Amino acid sequence: MDALIDPQTGDYVGTRTDTLANVVYLRLTTPLGSWWADPTLGSRLHELQREKDVSRVAKLARQYAEQALAPLVKDGRATSVTVTTSRQQPGWLFLLIEVDDGTGRIQRFQHPVRVA
Repeated sequence: MDALIDPQTGDYVGTRTDTLANVVYLRLTTPLGSWWADPTLGSRLHELQREKDVSRVAKLARQYAEQALAPLVKDGRATSVTVTTSRQQPGWLFLLIEVDDGTGRIQRFQHPVRVA
């Protein structure tokens, strides 16, 4: 069990978790290649901050998130990862992520992506 990271602030919340919440959060928020210990950790989602809010960017965001989360399936921590996108307000794209952790439990996460 790990200390839970609050996805809104990036701080520890003082509780423990047995879900993949921290792994999903770190893989999506860390710029790809920026962590010295594992250059494959992270995503390219940070590149979309200057992109316009168009359907092409939603497809890119989904692809970037799928690429970042693919190692969870490869190393056996999850059996499947599904990413969909939605626009709930202008300037923001929301990634809706479902992770099947292999025990039959589906974990759902929402990750906001800022777009111009």
